Amino acid sequence: WQRRERREWWIHVGLICVPLVAVYLHIPAPHLSATLQKWHSAGDFFHFRGKKIFYRDSYGALGSSDVVLLLHGFPTSSYDWNKIWDPLAQRFHRVIALDFLGFGFSDKPRPHRYSIFEQASIVEAMVAHLGLSNQRLNLISHDYGDTVALELLYRSDQNRTGHLNFNSLCLTNGGTMLAFLGLLKDSSILATFLTRLTNFMIFQKGEVFGPYTQPTDAEFWDMWTSLRYNDGNLVLDSILQYINQRFQHRDRWVGALTSTHAPLHMIYGPLDPVNPHPQFIRLYMHLVKRSTVTILDDHISHYPQLEDPTGFLKAYFNFIHSF
Repeated sequence: WQRRERREWWIHVGLICVPLVAVYLHIPAPHLSATLQKWHSAGDFFHFRGKKIFYRDSYGALGSSDVVLLLHGFPTSSYDWNKIWDPLAQRFHRVIALDFLGFGFSDKPRPHRYSIFEQASIVEAMVAHLGLSNQRLNLISHDYGDTVALELLYRSDQNRTGHLNFNSLCLTNGGTMLAFLGLLKDSSILATFLTRLTNFMIFQKGEVFGPYTQPTDAEFWDMWTSLRYNDGNLVLDSILQYINQRFQHRDRWVGALTSTHAPLHMIYGPLDPVNPHPQFIRLYMHLVKRSTVTILDDHISHYPQLEDPTGFLKAYFNFIHSF
């Protein structure tokens, strides 16, 4: 009798929750703020296998032929680079960034098998679209973008089939080495369900910013809006499969990093819960002996380009001027 009552109780809970979840999943995305709309309006799109990919391409310093390409992290977008965009444009001839497929203003197809390999091919396609296939490029990458950069590096250095020529690579806080540390696990069915139910309050409590470098409410809202654009919350679980790809292909990607002759630098926020200090940076320096490293102030966390744009730019320009 008790089992029957319990079963009936769960049925009632399901009858209440399922419609509520269905309603939540169909809540329209928030409107773009004036700042985010300006970022969108300054960009353009190109097509990759029938999908629209958003990118920005700004012409900057006169008398320079240098180009810098920016690869953003998970789960945000090219807007992550907004605080360092103008200073980079004062140094480089062109500053370019894209929203990966499934992110920001780019298309977010579902169902779709998102992969690091496809994202790398998208970057190559954009470079070709912009007429830069023969140009030596400086890459700055963050988080998810670090892994995409390593696949591009592998194609360029190891496989010799790449369509992107590296002049330099600057990595920032990302999961490049976490497979060795054993800190990332496979996503579960529960994780899939929860990612789809992520809301602004949960997103804002992500704890990937330092205590003194938290974004304003408006900045957090812009990040959330770009995530929700085109129902991006519904593809997070599919994109998260990149964690498994890091395990499966770690020899390929870490091997490319340790064997490349391209100038390498790491800009690291040491308060990062994703890449804990000092284990992460010690392991990186042990494995990637050719790379130089900048460790920012103790209170800087996972988004150094947003939390300390001045320190980030100083470190990056010092690196660029070193070779």
